[in-house]
Amino acid sequence: MQEQNLELIKATQLPSRTLRDWVAPCFRRRGLIVLCFITILAGLVLVAALIPPRYQAEVKILVKRERADSVVNTDPNGQIAMSSLTEEDLNSEVELLKSRDLLEKVVIERGLDALAKESFFSRILVASRGSESEASATHLRTLRAVRELEQSLSVAPVKKTKLITVTYESPDPELSAKVLQTLVQLYLEKHVAVHRVPGAVDFFRNQTEQYRQKLLEAQKKAIGFGGDSGAVAASMEKEITVRKLSDFEADMQRMLATIAETEQRIRTLQQLETSTPERRTTQVRSLDSPILLQQLKSTLLNLELKRSELLSKFSPEYRLVKDIDVQIAQTRAALEKEEKHPLHEETTDRDATHVWVKGELARARAQLDGLRAQTAATSRILDTYRERARELNQTEIVQQDLNRAAKLAEDNFLLYSRKQEEAQIQDALDQRRIINVSIAQEATVPALPSNPGRVVTLAIGCLLACLMSLGLGYTADYLDSTFRSPHEVEAFLNTQVLASLPKN
Repeated sequence: MQEQNLELIKATQLPSRTLRDWVAPCFRRRGLIVLCFITILAGLVLVAALIPPRYQAEVKILVKRERADSVVNTDPNGQIAMSSLTEEDLNSEVELLKSRDLLEKVVIERGLDALAKESFFSRILVASRGSESEASATHLRTLRAVRELEQSLSVAPVKKTKLITVTYESPDPELSAKVLQTLVQLYLEKHVAVHRVPGAVDFFRNQTEQYRQKLLEAQKKAIGFGGDSGAVAASMEKEITVRKLSDFEADMQRMLATIAETEQRIRTLQQLETSTPERRTTQVRSLDSPILLQQLKSTLLNLELKRSELLSKFSPEYRLVKDIDVQIAQTRAALEKEEKHPLHEETTDRDATHVWVKGELARARAQLDGLRAQTAATSRILDTYRERARELNQTEIVQQDLNRAAKLAEDNFLLYSRKQEEAQIQDALDQRRIINVSIAQEATVPALPSNPGRVVTLAIGCLLACLMSLGLGYTADYLDSTFRSPHEVEAFLNTQVLASLPKN
């Protein structure tokens, strides 16, 4: 507990560090700091003098999803589906720019293999082998130049854009620009060669000709079959035949219904004919004979007058009177008979209902015979149409097969014709370098070096030399165990200093 209190007392007795305390080590170690500063600055100046300036040229390439042949569409009704550019497309173009064969062509065309540095051992190896290893040495120089080109070349897609940035850095500004120009030119040629399908035009031309011949043969077969079968359009004729067959079947059903109705009508009329008499009484008259009655009355009157005359002369038993009495009785009897039994007259005529029934019955029988004949004829026509429909059905199947074959040949012919035109358009666009990549920024000769200038290098060197020399001075002062001021003695011994003498 006492030791902890003593440490707290010592900590409270230590004076706080002032600016003088921080600056004092710089003055005490000024020789070391100056020497370190000069040494570091001299080394940086030497390095800046030895490093040559490097110039960086830049090219920007715009990659599009489709090229102009999507706009030049052979199908007038076709819809152009423009898909978005993917990251894989950009990465594919980046890898194409960094391909080894492309870089070898750039090295050979720009002569970068002559600028490649040879190692001491490779020169000794070439000298020892002589002319036999000249080819291998040339190949090694080319590979070395390709490796240096890969190290100095930077190819990267720009984020969230369709651009690819290509940069190349070299000590010669014109060489940087020319290398990128050559790279871009060879890249466009390689892009066309990679995306181009060789022999596409000849292939589609041959296929188009083959399908044209197949189309002609299919059309000839269809025309010949139509002439042999007598059906120009079997499906249409079948439809017409089926429609007529349906109409005749409907007529047949109506005629059968009419026949049944007529037979029932005949039976009903026969019953009416049996129950209806042929003649009927049209007039009945009862007549008296006025002349006969008048004669009988006159005769009776005359006989009575004659009897009265005879009674006046003769007795009732007289023979003549008796004869007249007999005659009178007979006349009265005849008169009474005539009055009791007058004349009866009846008039008859043919029954109109019976006549109508017989007429309707004859008409119904004639209609029934006609309907039966018509039904038989319609039945024969139905059989003919059914047979024709079956024939047309088979003909339609064969004709549809021939038409499908012709349609398929026509579709293939049109398809390959369009593909041939598209291939020709692609060849024309490839020959004129109209592709889906374009140069957004040409390579120009850089005017300023890409690495920092000497002034910047010296400024950075001065700052670095200051920091390192100060750090070395403070480190040396920290590692020095001597007392440099009375305060350090008081702090270390925990006692007061009574007197101090200066160094000089």
